[in-house]
Amino acid sequence: MIAIYPGSFDPITFGHLDIIKRGAHICDRVIVAVLRNPTKTPLFTVEERLDQIRLATQSLPNVEVDSFAGLTVTYAQMRGATVLLRGLRAVSDFEMELQMAHTNKTLSTQLETVFLATSNEYSFLSSSVVKEIARFGGPIDHLVPKHVAESIYRCYAKTHPVSALTESTPKAAVEPPMRMLHE
Repeated sequence: MIAIYPGSFDPITFGHLDIIKRGAHICDRVIVAVLRNPTKTPLFTVEERLDQIRLATQSLPNVEVDSFAGLTVTYAQMRGATVLLRGLRAVSDFEMELQMAHTNKTLSTQLETVFLATSNEYSFLSSSVVKEIARFGGPIDHLVPKHVAESIYRCYAKTHPVSALTESTPKAAVEPPMRMLHE
């Protein structure tokens, strides 16, 4: 069984990796497919995201990383996939994902959507949350792989918040903001 795990992955988080690893355990092959979405302004190029994901999944032999434009259903058919993997964090995710699954089913009756509930420790995590914390100088090393965190810090022209601290740095200067964006 070939599964497609589509998304923007801007950036890939430990929550995404949780879904990828669990999907790779139940499927013969998982294709992590980065959507080329011209309506979004991503932090990283598609090529950078592909490289980040490849490095993060290199220990998973049945995981492939690719990109696509257009409908996910068309891409899945082209790749011979029969399953779309989707992660669910909250009830609000379920409503949107269920609508998308029903829509995809009208486009291809051979394609099933499989929902995996996100592990508890990642239930709050989104790419938007990671970017917002980093934008305001907060630490993100516990939310994304190290190589991804380093790339994000470079994007926001920040050094690692902990290593940049001095005794004269006020604590409030490095704490993440209270308000978080939703994806």
